[in-house]
Amino acid sequence: MIPSVTGWLDSLLRSRADLEKAGVPMEGLLRDGCSVGGNLARRYLGAFLELQAVLREFSTREIFVKDIERGLIDFPAFVAGREVFLCWEKGELDVVYWHDLDAGYSGRTPLDL
Repeated sequence: MIPSVTGWLDSLLRSRADLEKAGVPMEGLLRDGCSVGGNLARRYLGAFLELQAVLREFSTREIFVKDIERGLIDFPAFVAGREVFLCWEKGELDVVYWHDLDAGYSGRTPLDL
């Protein structure tokens, strides 16, 4: 799944950047009481819907996005009979770390493969 997850993370970053780009001028217009429509609103809505679709890809698979910029995600799993998160960061070739549910990144421990 790593190639799919990597692609989703890339899409998430692009959508968020598009949303931020379109949102800045929209916020100014809305603050001034203008009616917003046309290309700007279409770009903003399109970026928002793309962001929502990509997040749904993660959510339906119970994958938790912890840091979009770093590409840090957690997968629920069981290790030695304990519920934990498998931890993966974009650029890593495979999932080789885990941490307790409340430990976070600083608690990453190598999997005994």
